[in-house]
Amino acid sequence: MRNADLVAARRAAIVIGLVLATLLGAALIWATRRVLLWTVIAAFFAVALKPLVDALQQRFVRHRAVATLLIFLAVIGVLAASVTVILLPLLDEFGRFADRAPHLLREVRDGQGPVGEALDRLGLRQYVAGHSAKIEQYGGRFGEPAVGLLRGVVETFAGLVTVVVLAYLMVLEAPRITAGVTALLGDGPARRARRIGRGISRVITGYLSGNLLISVICGALTFLVLILTGVPFAGVIALFVALADLVPLVGATLGAIFATGAGFLHSRTAGIVVLVFFVVYQQIENHLLEPVIMSRAVRLNPLTVLVSVLFAAELAGLVGALLAIPAAGIGQLLLREFGPSGRRPPPAPAAPAGR
Repeated sequence: MRNADLVAARRAAIVIGLVLATLLGAALIWATRRVLLWTVIAAFFAVALKPLVDALQQRFVRHRAVATLLIFLAVIGVLAASVTVILLPLLDEFGRFADRAPHLLREVRDGQGPVGEALDRLGLRQYVAGHSAKIEQYGGRFGEPAVGLLRGVVETFAGLVTVVVLAYLMVLEAPRITAGVTALLGDGPARRARRIGRGISRVITGYLSGNLLISVICGALTFLVLILTGVPFAGVIALFVALADLVPLVGATLGAIFATGAGFLHSRTAGIVVLVFFVVYQQIENHLLEPVIMSRAVRLNPLTVLVSVLFAAELAGLVGALLAIPAAGIGQLLLREFGPSGRRPPPAPAAPAGR
């Protein structure tokens, strides 16, 4: 009985210890979730940029640090130029809008102009006129959360800098890390680890190139629709839509709202045309373009791509949608390597030659 009691107590202690360790690990992950997210995003981009650095180092630049710095400066320069091309016209337009704001407000109160006519049709003009004092009071409160907004901007900038630095160091130290890991393994496991690493790099690079191709298609079609409807700044708006489309889930919606709003500010007909275009296009992109292009870029079948995005977005939101397709591709790669089909029996020894 004593031995049985000791065994039961030991098992209970092991179970309690495992539960406590699991809770402690979950609490640690939750406490460091921001740093873990930055690390995952940095690793994501480091794997995508490593082939470019390797190619530059092999062909033109011998020093790894110089090649890495040149690639990162080129990427940052392209992103900065894109943001500048978008922000400068937008700031100019916001300045014009601020100058015209009093005139637009008078038009709204009188039921004139596109906004005033829309409010009049919806029966909201009388409400706006009757509650103009409250609306102005609420508008005056927009400056109150400026400190919180500034804090969010600072945190976002700090996170962006951290991700860039982490990705830079990962790419820079990749050969040493790879050499150190393979040195601890035997010849067979080292070859498999290199093969898995090349496969993961191909999956992530294919995902990024496929996502970029979809964004280019979205931006080009948006530019065509805006040009045909006569909406001003069609190129800037289309570029913003293309960049926003790179962000899963919310990006395409934000781009559509921005472009549709610009269309309605131009004319009612243009706004309706742009709205119908985005409603139709997003259905085509979500159910046709993305599954087909991603299936070829990541070498997954379209059903797996669509199901992975839906489940990951439901479970983990924006981050899950961002990592769903490459995670599915990496999972398929690991199944091929470590599954039954990937375990090939060693070759049989050759029979001795007969005398």
